[in-house]
Amino acid sequence: MHRIFKVLISVAIVLSLCCACLAESQEPQAAPVTMTVTDQAGREVLITSPATRIVSCYYISTAALVALGLEDSLVGVEMKAETRGLYNLAAPQLVNLPAVGSGKGVNIEEIAALDPDVVILPLRLSEDAATLEDLGIPVVLVNPETQADFEACLRLLGVITGRYDEAAALLERCSDITSSVTGSVAEAEKPTVYLAAGSDYLTTYPSGLYQDDLIAVSGGVNVAAEMDGDSKVTIDAEQLLAWNPDYIFIVADADYSAGDLMADERLSGLTAVTEGRVYTFPSGVEPWDYPTPSAVLGQLFMASCLHPDIVAYDDFIEGAAAFYNDIFGIEITPEDLGL
Repeated sequence: MHRIFKVLISVAIVLSLCCACLAESQEPQAAPVTMTVTDQAGREVLITSPATRIVSCYYISTAALVALGLEDSLVGVEMKAETRGLYNLAAPQLVNLPAVGSGKGVNIEEIAALDPDVVILPLRLSEDAATLEDLGIPVVLVNPETQADFEACLRLLGVITGRYDEAAALLERCSDITSSVTGSVAEAEKPTVYLAAGSDYLTTYPSGLYQDDLIAVSGGVNVAAEMDGDSKVTIDAEQLLAWNPDYIFIVADADYSAGDLMADERLSGLTAVTEGRVYTFPSGVEPWDYPTPSAVLGQLFMASCLHPDIVAYDDFIEGAAAFYNDIFGIEITPEDLGL
C-alpha cells in the first residue's frame, strides 16, 4: 500500500508539472466578448471579438490582417490570392484557402459554409453584406480610400480581432516613416506630378483619393488636385499637356508600360517625357500606390525619385527591406521588388 501511495504521489507530481508547463507554453487568450462596432459605412455591427474565423474578400483588409499576424485566422479570401507576391512570401497558406469573392461580388453559399465569425467586405459590396447578414453572418464594410480612412480601417480590424495594440503599433511604425519623409522634403521645391492609373494613362486621381496624399507626402504637387471627387477621372491629352507635369508616375501592374506612354506622339512635348522622368511603381511584392500597410514604402519610392539628393535610393531600398522583415517576417531584395 505504501509503495502504491508513493507511485500515486509521483504520478500526481508529474501531471502537475506537465500541466504547469503546458500553461506556461500557451499565450493567454483574450476572453471573447460581444460588442457593437461601427463600420466604415456607418453601420452598427454586432460581433464577437476576438474573431477567430475571418473571411476577407478585399486585398487591402487581407494584407492588413496578415500584417497583424492573423493569417491563421483567415478561412476564406479574395480571388486570385495565388498571384499576390506578399501572400506567397509571408503567408503561403492563404493561396490554398477558398476564394470566395472579388470586388465585383461574393459567393454567398461558400462563405456561409465556412461558418465565419465575421466577413470583411469593401463598401461597394454593401448589397452582398445585407444578404449575408440576413443569414446571421456579421459583415463589416471597410472603405480605406484616403490615408485617414485607411488608418481608421486598420484600427477597426484591430478591434474586431482583439489586436488593437498591434494595430496601434503598426500605425505608429507607418507614421514614423511618413513623418521622416515629409520632414526630409519639407523645405525642398515641390515638383508637379501626374499619377497615371492602371487601365489607361489618361485616367488619374483627383484630390479626394489616397493617391493625392501619397504625392503630397512624397514632396510633390498633384496636377489633378484641382479636380474634386472620390473616384478616378479620365482626361484628354490636351488636359495633360496643359498641366505639363515635371514627373509622371505609373501605378504598379498597369496595362501599359512607361515606353508606351512615352511613345504616344500626343504627349511628346511633356516635360516629364522629354526629360525622361516617367517612373513605374514597383510591383514585385505588392503595389504601393494605394492604401495598404506597406503603402508608406510608396512614399519612400516616390520621394527617392522626386528628391534623390534628399531621399537616397539606397535608403529607400534599406527602408523597404527593414519594413518587410519587421512587419511580415520576410527578407526581400531589390529583385523581389521588381527593380
